[in-house]
Amino acid sequence: MKMTAAIRAAFLAAIVLLAGCSQPADEAGGHAMNHSSTGKLPDGLTEAKDAAYPVGTKITVHSDHMAGMDGAEGTVTGAYDTVIYSVSYTPTDGGEPVVGHKWVIREELEDAGDQTPGQGDTVTIEADHMEGMKGAKATIDTASEGVIYQVDYVPTDGGEPVKNHRWVTEDELSAN
Repeated sequence: MKMTAAIRAAFLAAIVLLAGCSQPADEAGGHAMNHSSTGKLPDGLTEAKDAAYPVGTKITVHSDHMAGMDGAEGTVTGAYDTVIYSVSYTPTDGGEPVVGHKWVIREELEDAGDQTPGQGDTVTIEADHMEGMKGAKATIDTASEGVIYQVDYVPTDGGEPVKNHRWVTEDELSAN
């Protein structure tokens, strides 16, 4: 009987742990993600010359960065050539560590200058996609050159339309 209770407790603990791993990024660690932005771009950003989805393209988003994002329909509002990073960091407001945040771009890193940080490097984030992100020290998990997109979309969960969401990658979009 005691063994059965122990097995049940372990099973319930595993379910709770796994449920926490499936949280949308905007709820992870209790930090709110800024769904919409003002549209003011980071300094030094270059418009993409050969974007697969040029500005104005009607798209479907295939990403779960936030609740209601996967399957959402929208429009590309910006396409830029840059270095794209996923990063892990501890928020400046003392929140729980954020692992694998997608995406931050080179132009959102403090003092990147002529340097192009790579995987494993420590950087300071200037973006404020989430509470406690701006000014946080981060470790770069992945880095790749490519086109990054800013999009407007209507969430599939009935939420308010999102304007100028930053960022999604080419493989997270398809044309309508």
